[in-house]
Amino acid sequence: MRAMKGLNRRQFIASSAVLTGAATLPWSLPASAAQAASATPGGSPRRGGVLRVSVDQAVSMLNPHQARVNPEYLMAELLYSGLTRLTQEMKAEADLALSWQASEDLTQWTFTLRPNLKFSDGSPLTAADVVASLQALLDPKNASPALHNIGPIARVSAKDATTLLIETASPYADLPVMLAYPAAKVIPAAIAQGQYTSLTKAAFGAGPFQLVSYDPERKIVVKRNPHYYDPTRPYLDGVEVVVYPDGLAESSALISGDSDLMLSAQSSEFARLSASSGVLPLRVASGQFLNVNMGCDQKPFNDPRVRQALALCVDRQASVDFVADGFGSPGNDTPINAAYPYFADLTKKAVDYGKAKGLLAAAGYPNGLDITLIASDKPATRTQLGIALREMAKPGGFRINVQTMAHSTYLDQVWKKGNFYVGFYNMQPTQDAVFSLLYTSTAAWNETRWNNAEFDRAVSAARQTKNDAQRAALYGTAQRLMHDEVPSLIPVFFDLLAASRDYVGGYQLHPRGAVFRLDHSWLTANAPVRTA
Repeated sequence: MRAMKGLNRRQFIASSAVLTGAATLPWSLPASAAQAASATPGGSPRRGGVLRVSVDQAVSMLNPHQARVNPEYLMAELLYSGLTRLTQEMKAEADLALSWQASEDLTQWTFTLRPNLKFSDGSPLTAADVVASLQALLDPKNASPALHNIGPIARVSAKDATTLLIETASPYADLPVMLAYPAAKVIPAAIAQGQYTSLTKAAFGAGPFQLVSYDPERKIVVKRNPHYYDPTRPYLDGVEVVVYPDGLAESSALISGDSDLMLSAQSSEFARLSASSGVLPLRVASGQFLNVNMGCDQKPFNDPRVRQALALCVDRQASVDFVADGFGSPGNDTPINAAYPYFADLTKKAVDYGKAKGLLAAAGYPNGLDITLIASDKPATRTQLGIALREMAKPGGFRINVQTMAHSTYLDQVWKKGNFYVGFYNMQPTQDAVFSLLYTSTAAWNETRWNNAEFDRAVSAARQTKNDAQRAALYGTAQRLMHDEVPSLIPVFFDLLAASRDYVGGYQLHPRGAVFRLDHSWLTANAPVRTA
């Protein structure tokens, strides 16, 4: 990228009139950071102790069906269970469901529950509770993110106390995986059918832990659930989830031993964490990405030539270097990267300012284009990408004003409403999941309003076949359409970064980003003594 040659990241940020609050990140990291493992040490689990976990934003609600951000996903996972859960390899494994089987045409799925399931208050959990929970998730008035993310479910019924039938409107090969969606948790039928709002600040789940106290801006405490279906887990007596809105303070707490595990570490802090005694840096490749969403139903982005012109201004590797500190990989304007099984290795986009200017002129902007880009302050990389895009796009004729705002304001005023803003998403378990969440015409979070019929058909057909070659071809078509028409810019994928104290065992950083599996973690004898 010509505008950045000869500049390291600090020099670039310092020279570009950085917005208030935008972080400057180190250009290079020590070898220990680059070589970080993806998991804490294994070995024989040890029972007991309280794990103190830090998160970077408040847990605004406890209703698992409404969870939107990682700290809320964590609480949903600690306090609730679903039919299935995700393994480290993105496959479905048994949770409340002991087994499942599908009809030959993939439209009828029979799930058999574990025997003698109980909620955390000791009351029985039956197929009727699962049916009521799925119906609540699928009820539009509840506005759960899971509505469009657990599959095309048409009907759910209980055959007996431990067996339920899920019928889909069309063949759907990914149903067991998608039922592991972070918000797809089972709640009591009485709550689902009449006391739904009580879930906001109270917990009625069947997860590995029970709620002890809830202070959403400061600390949430849970203890082991004695009624959990697996008597050997969780190994921990309890978990304290402590909120640190400031990344520097959060890292300092781990370094000093005030906390035991950071679920997510900023790249700006990763070098310091990696060099600290008693701290284990954690890193895993992921499909997590930032995207720059463009309202395809509004000027100027209703003209694909404007979107294509902007895409030609983006130096993809520079985006990785400047925004992700090298902890990631270049994007190609689709949400699918090599972490997914049906990744299509399309032509890599390169900077071409001459062509970008020509496209802008053909779209009616021969003198360039002035536009405001909105970026939330959480995570800070949103604003950093905005700043980088502003500088990269100048030679192509784009004059971008980057406006940053508090994340809560962004969610209320911009998300799903704005015309030009920076989004941030975790990796999804399947291609269908990310396409159906963000880019199909019926997507739960159809931010771009692209509404491409050919894309919709390809995604729909792919979800209805078990044939790998056919699925690969269909998902390839979907990726090509996004690559060519650019409903959103996707210039960078992030590796996930975290850190723990060296006395934490059995924790694996999950590439999904919204899966934590703390019931499989434990503390060694060297851990601080805390009581649940």
